[in-house]
Amino acid sequence: MPARAFIVGCSGLALTADERAFLRDAEPWGLILFGRNVGDAEQIRALVDDFRDAVGHADAPVLIDQEGGRVQRIRPPLARSHPPAARYGELYARDPEAGVAAARIGAELMAGELVAMGITVDCLPVLDLPVDGMTQAIGDRAYADAPEAVAALGQAVIEGMLAGGVLPVIKHMPGHGRATVDSHYHLPRVTADRATLEARDFAPFRALNRAPVGMTGHLVFEAIDPDRPATLSPIVLSEIVRGCIGFDGLLMSDDLSMKALSGPVGASAVGALAAGCDLALHCNGDMGEMREVAAAAPRLAGRSAERAAAALALIATPAGADLVALADQRDRLLERATA
Repeated sequence: MPARAFIVGCSGLALTADERAFLRDAEPWGLILFGRNVGDAEQIRALVDDFRDAVGHADAPVLIDQEGGRVQRIRPPLARSHPPAARYGELYARDPEAGVAAARIGAELMAGELVAMGITVDCLPVLDLPVDGMTQAIGDRAYADAPEAVAALGQAVIEGMLAGGVLPVIKHMPGHGRATVDSHYHLPRVTADRATLEARDFAPFRALNRAPVGMTGHLVFEAIDPDRPATLSPIVLSEIVRGCIGFDGLLMSDDLSMKALSGPVGASAVGALAAGCDLALHCNGDMGEMREVAAAAPRLAGRSAERAAAALALIATPAGADLVALADQRDRLLERATA
């Protein structure tokens, strides 16, 4: 039977009895991990296996935000310390070919580390374009401030992730770089006109619109829909994400427990799915909220089910790359950015 159209987190290093029962009954599409879920490699693998056993699907997706820099849920000694996206952009500015090569190798390296722990989806690459004077919630998570550079480096990361056996997720659609406040705590409002947004902010997403999975952003684009954030806006998701950008992959919301969205989390889940998201994402592990999201999420069906199946079909068994060699190649390339 198809999974339900949502993704959840869990509270700690192992599933509680209540969480296991919930997962068995609710059958979410996937599980997302955070720092609170990370102890050691054996523990992570056991948690992943327990989740898959609970939902009854040996290949159920397990997601993480493993970007490098500030956003790296699994850190040394369990994984290497990976650079923020901006490091690849600095190298690209000096040597585009080397920048692309480093980004691809770095993504394959990161994927190899994740696969060893049973993690199959990484919410990366970030395709947002930073704008001076805006919040630093994105900051050095962005590869560069030019659409062409972001698209080139983002494509390299997608290729590296897939080569390493991990499904990438482009984010935050249709662009988070103009956020004036951090959407974890407040709702950003973007005042730029539509022509500017289409020419600049949406451009990297349009260039990579064949990516298998995308994530929305919680921002109001006043020139498009002044009343609802993108995640909850049928106008933004249909006219911009599916239309102007041309993205037809699996679309998941950003975390519905973020403070940018007001009201009950169950209502946000209903709104996101009604607006055009294929999957509702809920991250904080709060059981009461998880039950609300589950109640709002139907089973995957129709085009959403087709998109989910197409995305998961891209997860291939990696060739068993030498991670030490990949790390050495990447680091030698990145040295050029400061030479």
